[in-house]
Amino acid sequence: MYSKGEVVVYPMHGAGVIEDFEEKVIDGITRDYYVLFLPLGGLKVMLPSDGIQKSGLRPILQEGEIEGVLKNMSELKNTARMESWSVRYKENVDKMKSGKLCQAASVLYELYHKEKLKGLSSAEKKVMTTAKKIVLSEIMLGFDVEKDIAEDVLDKYL
Repeated sequence: MYSKGEVVVYPMHGAGVIEDFEEKVIDGITRDYYVLFLPLGGLKVMLPSDGIQKSGLRPILQEGEIEGVLKNMSELKNTARMESWSVRYKENVDKMKSGKLCQAASVLYELYHKEKLKGLSSAEKKVMTTAKKIVLSEIMLGFDVEKDIAEDVLDKYL
């Protein structure tokens, strides 16, 4: 389905590069795995190839598509209800699990501005950090820039 060297996005983890394919025997069962390197954090993740479609893995967006999401970030409607932080938390996590950049960007934008106004719970701060990581990683790999440049790009739209 995907090729070695292809840039993809793994929901809740962000963008990465398929480094290799490996066959592993775990509990007596032989399975093929994608080895995904996530540069923002330096993580390697192994995903079973027979579960790739369920994982939500997707190709990275093109530079113009990423820029379009960023330009419209303030207009993206975060439909998470604002009455209870625990309800918002669950809805925001569900959005990020979708693997869609626009969903992660809407969560980031909403929580970033909510924090500026009245602060966030520690759980929501963690969600905001995860959303930022997801958005930054797609900027980094989509624009082929280092983290500090990606942060400058993101700050311009926040």
